[in-house]
Formats: sequence, C-alpha cells, structure tokens
Amino acid sequence: MNKVTGVPHTFHIPVMGLAYTIDTPIKVARFGIASVISIIEDRLVEMMRSYYYPTLNLEYKPISGHEDDSRAKRITDYLNLVNTIVQGQFEKLRNATFEAGSEIVKYFELLPDDSSLKLLYRKMMRCSDELEKLEMANFLRKHMRPGSIDVNIMTKLDREKYVKNGDGVVKEDASDAVAALRGYAKSDLSNSSVIFSAGINPRLFNYLASRKEFEMNSDGEFTKKVVVKVSDYRSALIQGKYLAKRGIWVSEFRIESGLNCGGHAFATDGFLLGPILEEFKTKKQELIDTLFQTYGISILKKGSVQCEQAPPIRISVQGGIGTRDEDLFLHQYYKVQSTGWGTPFLLVPEATTVDEATLKLLSAAQEKDIVLSHNSPLGVRFYSLKGTTADAEKSFRICTGKPGSPCTEKHLAFNTEFTNEPICTASQKYQKLKIEQLHTFQLPQLEHQSRLNSILGKECLCVGLSNSAAITYNKVFIKKLNAVTICPGPNIVHFSKVVSLRTMVNHIYGRGKSLVSPGRPHMFIAELRLYVAYLKEQFQGGIRVEDHVQHKKYLASFYSNLKSGISYYKNLPGVSKPCGDPFHRDLARAEMELDSLNLQYATPLNA
Repeated sequence: MNKVTGVPHTFHIPVMGLAYTIDTPIKVARFGIASVISIIEDRLVEMMRSYYYPTLNLEYKPISGHEDDSRAKRITDYLNLVNTIVQGQFEKLRNATFEAGSEIVKYFELLPDDSSLKLLYRKMMRCSDELEKLEMANFLRKHMRPGSIDVNIMTKLDREKYVKNGDGVVKEDASDAVAALRGYAKSDLSNSSVIFSAGINPRLFNYLASRKEFEMNSDGEFTKKVVVKVSDYRSALIQGKYLAKRGIWVSEFRIESGLNCGGHAFATDGFLLGPILEEFKTKKQELIDTLFQTYGISILKKGSVQCEQAPPIRISVQGGIGTRDEDLFLHQYYKVQSTGWGTPFLLVPEATTVDEATLKLLSAAQEKDIVLSHNSPLGVRFYSLKGTTADAEKSFRICTGKPGSPCTEKHLAFNTEFTNEPICTASQKYQKLKIEQLHTFQLPQLEHQSRLNSILGKECLCVGLSNSAAITYNKVFIKKLNAVTICPGPNIVHFSKVVSLRTMVNHIYGRGKSLVSPGRPHMFIAELRLYVAYLKEQFQGGIRVEDHVQHKKYLASFYSNLKSGISYYKNLPGVSKPCGDPFHRDLARAEMELDSLNLQYATPLNA
C-alpha cells in the first residue's frame, strides 16, 4: 500500500475548528502523520507565536495588527516557526538509537503493518549481523519522512479589508482569505498543501493563479500543492476546471461527507458518500484527462513549465470513519489514497489542543448532545456540542438582556441589513437591531418566539473556536472572553476515552482493542440516517406558498437521490458482516423510515 518513498501513513488529521489543530504538526508530524492548520484567525496565530518562540529559547517579536500586511506576515512567520520546530524534532528523531522507548522506534511502530519501511524495520530488529543491521538502519533513516504541514482556508471567510494609500482608501489583495493565502505562499513550507473548502471564491482563486509558488517546478513537481475539499464529483469537475483555466493544478480532491462530519455541514441534495466515491472511482481518469487538457493550454499561455503528461491527482475522503474495516474498505474498494480521521483525534491530547473541561464534555457526549445547529453566523448548518462554556455564556447574556457577543475579530462580519459596514449576526450590535425590528412586526406569539430564537441562536465562532488553545497554554486570546465552542462530528458519541496517539493510530490500523462502542452503525448507515433526519426537518419546516412548487421539486429530488443511494448500498460488496448482516438490516430500517416520511408529509414525491 505504501511505497518506500511515499507518504508514511494512509490517514491524515483534517483541520478542526481554529485552535484544535493549530499546532498539531508540532505534535505529530515527526512521526510521519500529515495534519492541517487553520490559518484564517491571525490573532490566534500571533498568540501561538508568543507561546512557541520561548520554547526554542528565541526572542518573541510581536507583529502588530497595525503593521502593513500584518495578517500575512503573522501567518508566514508562524508557519516558518512550525516548520523549524518540526524539522528539528524530526532530525533528532531520525538520529536516535533504535532502542525501546526511543522516538525512532515509535515512528516505525506507528506505521501501517504493510508499509515496506515497517517490514524492513522489523527485519532489521531481528537481524543478528551487525554490518547488515547497520546498512538497513541507514536505509531506513534515509527514507523516513515527516508528515506534511498543510493549511486550510475556508474560501467564504474573505472579509473585505480596506488599506489606505496616497489616493484614499482602496482594496488591494488585503481581504482575509487572500492575505492568508499570501502568508502561506511566502512561507518556507515545502511538500505542503493549501486546502480550500466551501466552494469557489473568484478573487481568491485569481490571486492564487498569480502566485509562482503554486506552479510546477523544473523537476515536474509542486513545492506547494493545491487541494480542494468537495462534496461530490460535479463540484470537483467545476472547481478543477475553474482552476485549470488559470494554470493551477489540483493535486488532490478531498471528499467530505455532507452531514457526517464536524464543523460546518454542507448537505448535498441527498447524494450519499458511497455513490459519490463510486463516481470518483469510475471517472478518475476522465477527470484527470479533462483537467489536463485545460491546464496544458493555460500553462502554455502563461509560459510556465510545460509537462508531457498530467500530474497525479490524489483522492482522499473524510467524515464519520470509525473502524479499521471502514478505513480498509475505503482504501481497497474505492482506491482512495488517504482517509481523514478528525473527530476521534479530539480525544488525543498528544495530537490536538483541547482544554481539560471541554475534553471531559467530549468524552461523555451522547447522541442528544451533538446538535446540527443554526449557530453559525455564516448561515450554514454547524455541528456543536451542548454544555460548553460558550453555551453558558450565550444563555447568560440572553438572560441579562444583553444578547450577542462583542465582535472583536469580524471574520464573519458580512451582514449589511442595518449598516453600511458589514457586521456579524452573532454580534451585540446586530442582535439588538434585529430584535428591535422583530418587535415592530407584531407577529403571533409562536412565530415571534421562533424568529427570536433564530436571532439569539447565533454564536461567536471566531473567539469560541480559538479559546481552547489560550486556556491550554495559559495565554490571553481576547481579554475577558474565555468561552469555548467545539464542533465535533456525530461520530464522537462512539468514542468515549481520552487515549494516547499510539492507541488511536493502532485503532485506525486494527491493532489492539477497538475504541468504538459495540452498537455503532456503519459509517454509510450513520450518514444515511442523518440525511433521513435532515429530510424530515425539511418536510416539517414549512414553506411560503410562492415557493411551494420549487420546494416540492427539491424534496422530490432529495428523496429520489436517497432512494438511489439505498439501492446502491444493497448491491455493494464488502460491507456486510458474515453474522446476521446488520448492515442490510439497518439499511432496510432506514428505507422504511424514508418511505414513511414520504407518505406522511406529502403527496408521494416519486409519483
């Protein structure tokens, strides 16, 4: 499965929140594990600079937010700092002695059992010939690789920033996402990727095309790669072509379940993960050929390095994976190159940064505690954990008649309903104005309360998703704002123990006792149930009369896509267990519930 010169591990740790993977590479990269940092919150990045510089006995020199291009400068410097730390750790590990308890032994023991390096490592450890053993040890050291240090930019988080020049106030490559990308592009990270999520942002992608760092080098490789997170094949084709026309090659499409994920949930129109992966599997070469045709023309026009054949494209997947069998099936049947294990790693302090109180909440989380909420100011559904300090803080402000949050970061300030300058719907300013407007409508009590709850439900994510690092490292992020928000996927309810990095990696590779609860459904079934519940919510939500026809078409398409997905799963080889076939029993129950909804809430949608 793994080549000697390939990626050490078959899984990666996706971006989680803002703080939860902010320093994950420092914790795991030396062991060959790839992970992703969110770089959208530069104040958090600056706080982490202030923490890590002293650990190297180096002077921390603050980069003020008032400096020219401070956002990009902070990001560049932090990524360089992380890289310096990781490279130092890795060289120390590489030169360690092969003895029990050493980090070099841990590196090889963590590798998947079919890794050619691990097989050679085991042979070396059994070897009695000292000269031969030394030769094998030198070979192993030469071919060790750290995990890649990747970054994530959510394309929609691209607030305008106004920069003054001699002629007045102008906007020039200073918006949030563009500045973050510039910060990454200028960093000294190599063999690294920027991962774009949440769709096309023309300004951001056009700026990407202007950066030489993302062009192919003279060796036919990319020092900095582009990865696009997608929900389906059509999205990959559209975004891939959009970028190819601008001379940008997408090196990886990272498929994420629409609902069986953490953080923001972008539900598909009823398209399930299995059929989506099948389409990628059968059309991968077609996708490569299509994109390369466009890419070749574009790089010729740009005068970039030419290539005779298409560069490789990796396909990876994440969202709700929980067992070795599921992970192995995704690799072997769908031929994905990497699987993303996110939510389970929130219970691994050696890998992620979660404060102690939140860690306890996660460990005890039950199904009722994970909510597909409307809390995000982006207007996108958002998974959140009940009982957090952010929950308590929001309730306290509402009870004291001061709803909303101080808006210090403004990354989600996009609303201009009441103001010329965009503000955030979770802010005190917006909620005060919106509630005043609501009172003028004189609506019936139930409708009034429903709308009021919708206004009050919005939550400050910029601070809430950053504070865990501030608490863990005893740093101040924003004075007097200490509440924590966390956004695990539904899969967290099947993981209930805080475990070591070794224990979690062994679970992924099927070594030792499974960490998941015995009654956990297959990841495909779990996702299907989430989609059925989502459809039920759409049925019950009500719709304006003028939108009825269009909404009914949407529901009909959603229902039809789910039915098609169920039919696909009925004939999918390799997912059934020999004893009693629980997968197909669960599939039948989900289909019965789906058909019952169809009959209960509407004229049959397939009629």
